[in-house]
Amino acid sequence: MKDVVSIRSAARIARAARPLLVLIAAAALAVPAFAQHPTLKQLMSFAFPDEITAAAHGERVAWVFNIEGVRNVWVADGPNFTDARPVTRYAEDDGRPIASLRLTPDGRTVVYARGSETNSQGEVADPNSLVIRPQQDVWAVDVDSGGEPRLLGTMDCGYEGCEDIEISPNGQMAAWAARGEIWVAPISGGEPAQPIGYVRGNNSQPRWSPDSKSIAFQSDRGDHGFIAIYTFGDRTIHYMQPSFDRDILPRWSPSGREIAFVRLHGDENKMPIIPLRAEPWSIWVGNPETGKAAPIWQSGGALTDSFPHQRENESFQWVAGNRLLFDSTADGWNHLYTIPATGGQALRLTTGDYEFKDVTVAPNRETVLYSSNENDVDRRHIWRVGVTGGTPQAVTQGATIEWFPVETGDGKYVLCLGSSATSPAMPYLITPAGRRMIAGQLIAHYPSADLVTPKQVIFKSLDGMTLHGQLFVPRGHIEHAPALVYMHGGPMRQMMLGFNPMDYYHYAYAENQYLVSLGFVVFSVNYRTGIMYGRAFRHPANAGWRGASEYQDIVAAGKYLQALPYVDPSRIGLWGGSYGGYLTAMGLARNSDIFKAGVDMHGVHDWSMFLTHWFGLLGRHEGNPPDIAQAMKLAWDSSPDSSIATWKSPVLLIQGDDDRNVPFNQSVDLVERLRQYHVPFETLVFPDEIHAFLMWKTWMRAYQATADFFVKVLVKGEKVSTNN
Repeated sequence: MKDVVSIRSAARIARAARPLLVLIAAAALAVPAFAQHPTLKQLMSFAFPDEITAAAHGERVAWVFNIEGVRNVWVADGPNFTDARPVTRYAEDDGRPIASLRLTPDGRTVVYARGSETNSQGEVADPNSLVIRPQQDVWAVDVDSGGEPRLLGTMDCGYEGCEDIEISPNGQMAAWAARGEIWVAPISGGEPAQPIGYVRGNNSQPRWSPDSKSIAFQSDRGDHGFIAIYTFGDRTIHYMQPSFDRDILPRWSPSGREIAFVRLHGDENKMPIIPLRAEPWSIWVGNPETGKAAPIWQSGGALTDSFPHQRENESFQWVAGNRLLFDSTADGWNHLYTIPATGGQALRLTTGDYEFKDVTVAPNRETVLYSSNENDVDRRHIWRVGVTGGTPQAVTQGATIEWFPVETGDGKYVLCLGSSATSPAMPYLITPAGRRMIAGQLIAHYPSADLVTPKQVIFKSLDGMTLHGQLFVPRGHIEHAPALVYMHGGPMRQMMLGFNPMDYYHYAYAENQYLVSLGFVVFSVNYRTGIMYGRAFRHPANAGWRGASEYQDIVAAGKYLQALPYVDPSRIGLWGGSYGGYLTAMGLARNSDIFKAGVDMHGVHDWSMFLTHWFGLLGRHEGNPPDIAQAMKLAWDSSPDSSIATWKSPVLLIQGDDDRNVPFNQSVDLVERLRQYHVPFETLVFPDEIHAFLMWKTWMRAYQATADFFVKVLVKGEKVSTNN
């Protein structure tokens, strides 16, 4: 590995000094590998694109740019898409995300949600700590008139990812879910938003009929659920073949004469919770006028047949030839299928040891665009396949990453979001000659030349499972370098050989590059429970609270670093957020002999508290499962808190106190345990911030503190107080 580097000053000392002096000097005198390295601000100053969408007619596309926390809607038009421009004028890093971006069918108006979802107390996040309570609102703005956005109504979603604005096919109305109800408003802003009426349950997933006269939606009733239909002018709600099961994902046929939906089993009380159980499911098609429906496809009963729960760009859609598109992991990998709406044999469209994401059906419904890691397991590219089969065709390829494909309404152009190892994400037009960046002027001064290209690493865990990772090594030649293991959250995520499609991990990738510029070797590990490596990898035995089997992957990563000739085995740390924070705490609690420092961002520390929440507050499995006592012990034994007595290495704990994913109490409790055992720690708390920080300035503070902590402990050898 001739291009591998380490810290030069430490190397010179190491060759000349005695063993004891080597350790002292390497810790005290190690300096960055570059005389001048990019600042964290330079590396975090990209224009992150998201929510790309295309108008149903014409050649207009829209997306959201987040530039140092300032979020705005942008549009561009074919055929060249060289006129990219903002249509909103927000100017502050105010922590108000833009989501559920939609274009009216003619492309003349954009509709979007602005603000965060609510927490369990019904509060929209307020990371600016303003004295005026914020809301999550629905807005519309006309693209070509240059006017101000107009307020359509309040959303205030009650759970993460619930933003789902749907525009009627005639382009006149918008519908969305808010506070358990379905709301509608004219896009003109002429009338205030109002709920369609009183409907029991938690109602979501509104879908307009093709004639814009009715809305189908799913109505969650706790242990069961229905597909409901509301027709404007009616005084009653109609239901599709109501049963004791849970019905989700209503989809109108193009003619409007049929509705397809997915049926899952209802909840069963007092079932054992430790064993992994299959989740059978079926596809139903019915008549919206009569409400009668029948199954056209039924999964098997094995674990691999379980409902795949794809959240991003759900694949369940009507396509040409009166067929339905769906996905299944029946063969152990998540693949695409179609089936006639009348029933019959399902046709598999993709096959092999790879998986897909980000599905878009072409305007003519005859082909499907998707992103996949086929033939490039640690990257993703855009592919196309016909809905009646055929060999999938690569639309993009090479040492780049692409996701979220869209096709313009006239079917002439394909665009996507993309990145590379050294270039952050931007929108791209896909041409026969390759991809062409749109709005590239926004990153013209990004320090791409200072970034390193991570190396693909395939290695074995302690139990022989094959793992994938990315090794970041500074340029030049050094010895005795400090090193870090990085672990993503989720855990259903995949880190790749370049900037990640998610903003959370886009920031993390930039931070890893910053740490490399400071002289650290960084090893990003795709531990088991992550995605894109098959269902067995995603749902392994004894993982999470059931035994933490994935932790052995982190130990294997630490030992991999220890064996590298240019890494100082006594100066290895680890860091991560959310599930990565959990694994950071596990490493420090169980293996302070390997991991000498860690940064734990909003991590899980006691799984048993999560079981109490899941079965005590959410209303599932009423009455205690028969193995609840065993499960609580197993969850505790799988937690960092259970190994606090062997936790010796210093840690930096970072969290926002309005965290909606991991309760803030997880860190409050850990701090008290660390004090009890005199473990050195530092803290950084962000009042009113949530789990995935909403403000760019929060990311900057958190990541600068992360780098400073590792330099302090692993490079300078300074002590951390045990009396915080």
